[in-house]
Formats: sequence, structure tokens, C-alpha cells
Amino acid sequence: MPRLANSLLKSVISRGQFDGVRRKQCLQYLKGLRALQHDGFQTVYFGETDIPESLMTGEELGNGYFVQTPTWCIVHAGGSQGWVPWKYRTFLRDELCTKQEDHLFFEFCDVVKKNYGKCAIVVKGRRQQDETRPQEHREAEVQANLSTVINLTSIVCCPEVAKSYGHKLLCLPSHCNYLNPLDSAWCSLKWFIINNRREFCLQSIDSVYSYQYILLSDLISKGIERINLSKWKTLTNKVRRWENYYLGKFS
Repeated sequence: MPRLANSLLKSVISRGQFDGVRRKQCLQYLKGLRALQHDGFQTVYFGETDIPESLMTGEELGNGYFVQTPTWCIVHAGGSQGWVPWKYRTFLRDELCTKQEDHLFFEFCDVVKKNYGKCAIVVKGRRQQDETRPQEHREAEVQANLSTVINLTSIVCCPEVAKSYGHKLLCLPSHCNYLNPLDSAWCSLKWFIINNRREFCLQSIDSVYSYQYILLSDLISKGIERINLSKWKTLTNKVRRWENYYLGKFS
């Protein structure tokens, strides 16, 4: 029993230390973001989401069999002024998608500079796979500079590129997803796809086979269009309230 108690106590202490590190990471991010906003930087959230083929076709893959199906990755950005006026990109997340497109982040930074001026570009950080690492390793992450190179599916987000256009690249800690309105926008897009995919589907039947065609580009574009400026303001205002609560409680 003493050994069990010591083990449980050790787990509780370790978890408490980890929560403290995560809190410090979140506060570091929020204070950096607020400082930039105070200096006139416009906040835009840049990221990606996966759209599996089954979500667009409505097909259910079950019966205990694993079938490798194509997955598309959408890259876009938005903020309190709605979607950034930049043509979103769609990539196929498989062996065809192996080359990092370095020029796209240059293009994105140029677009937001022309439309918004200097921006704080927020990108989600990678989720840590091992939360049981020694505390000193996690503490070192808190002290590390957040402006590191971040790789999306096929886009490299480099802080030096952002800086060359007058922007600042910020990394949102992976455990603070509720501070990213883009995640909610992606959810709305996926619900639109689920509820409207039949309207963007064409059927073709010949003497042997039946075919189904999905107007993928039209479906995604319409779904993105439905998340208008008013919805974006609702999402960003919700995030702002969370930020105020967190800063007020833990600063």
C-alpha cells in the first residue's frame, strides 16, 4: 500500500508540474500576442485541416477492414476581418504530396501585408507525443523562442520570411486549441460538407459500372464562403473572452 500511495502521489505531483509548464507556455503566448496587438499588428490564424474522402462521399468503411482512402488537406487563414483574401490551397495527403512548397508562405505574407499591414500570424504548434518527459526538458521548451520554423502539410512557415514582410510568426501551444478560432471554422466547413455533399455529386451509369463524381472544389469553396464575416467575428470574440479570462486569472 505505501508503494501504491507513493506512486499515485508521484503521478499527481508530476501532473501538477506539467500543468504549470503548460500554463506558462499559454501565458507566454498570450502576452506576446497582446503586445503585438498593442503595437498595431492585425491577428490572423493560419492553418490546415484534413478532409477524408469518406466525409465527402458519405461512404462508411467498416466490417473490420482497413481501407486506405485519399485524404485532402485544406490550408487557409482568417481572423476578425473574415477569411484572408488569399486563395486557399488543397493538397492530397499521400505519396503525391511530398514536396514542401516554400514559395506559398512568401505569397501568403505578401497578401496579408497588402490587405492588413503588419500581422501577427498565429500557427498551431505540434502536439507533444510524450508528456512524461523530465520536467527540465519541458521547462526548456517554455524558455525556447516560439518563432521557429513550422511545417504544415506542404507549406513551410518561416519566421524570417514573416519578418521580411513586417509580420511576426507566433506558435500557439498545442494544448490551447480553444484559443484558435480557425478550428471552429474548420468544423463548420466539415458540417457543411456532410449536409450538402449530395448537391455537389454527379452520378453516371454505363452498362457495367456506376460512377459517382464529387465536385470537390465547388463544395469546399461554397462551404468556406458560408463562414462569413459575421461568423468570424463571433468566433474571434469568443476566443478574445477566453484570452481575457486566462490573463485575468493567471497573470
